[in-house]
Amino acid sequence: MTTSITVNGMQIHVEEHGTGKPLVLLHGGIMASEAFGPNIAALAAGRRVIAIHLQGHGHTPDVDRPLRFETLADDVAGVIRELGLGKADLLGYSFGGGVALQTAIRHPDVVDRLIVVSAAASRNGFYPEVRTAFDHMDTQAAQIGAHVAQSPLGKLYPAVNWETAFRKMGELQSRDYDWMPQVSGIQAPTMLVFADADAITLDHIAGFYKALGGGQRDAGLDGSLRAAARLAIVPGTTHYNLLATTEVARLAGAFLQAQ
Repeated sequence: MTTSITVNGMQIHVEEHGTGKPLVLLHGGIMASEAFGPNIAALAAGRRVIAIHLQGHGHTPDVDRPLRFETLADDVAGVIRELGLGKADLLGYSFGGGVALQTAIRHPDVVDRLIVVSAAASRNGFYPEVRTAFDHMDTQAAQIGAHVAQSPLGKLYPAVNWETAFRKMGELQSRDYDWMPQVSGIQAPTMLVFADADAITLDHIAGFYKALGGGQRDAGLDGSLRAAARLAIVPGTTHYNLLATTEVARLAGAFLQAQ
């Protein structure tokens, strides 16, 4: 089922699959809900999965507003409220992981459990080469956008202005940010999922998990030192193919069912 919900002056496209407790999915940059591949069906086997197309992505039209993680998080919270979901579980991948983080930070009343997949809590968490690619994205937007317009993704979403999409994404990802102080205040039980060859450094992954209370010594038989947060590293994957199998759905499902 698909629907359009008016939030903050935008007609936000929403796809729904399955029934059960709500799980909101937030896609990566440039792409939309198709980025989750087989994970949507796997998650929808036991959940009401709600895939939101963020501003200027997929079937949600762009508006005269720059991309900012904070305002996108406000959009997500608005959709959750408009749908009357109360507190929903939230899973965001890459760019969508940043939006999910900001949703938990800015709108804790709408987030039950949080899963962040292959996203950084600060710009410096990305490898230098990745940051350099971000910095060049807006200047190469016309060339890259023309190429993507002719690709299967471009054919799937013909209404997207791909040059604008890449320009805005490059401008967003070139801005400096550091949310680590706010991360430590997140109250929602949180799971981090990364590839073992990710775009985010191992040092940042460890620091991110530690900020959530993770990284304690062996909790022992009674589990007294075990943090509410969880960390998963998926072997044999990269930032770009992490969602190609249902491993993320399997990990997320176990975390979401945990007491």
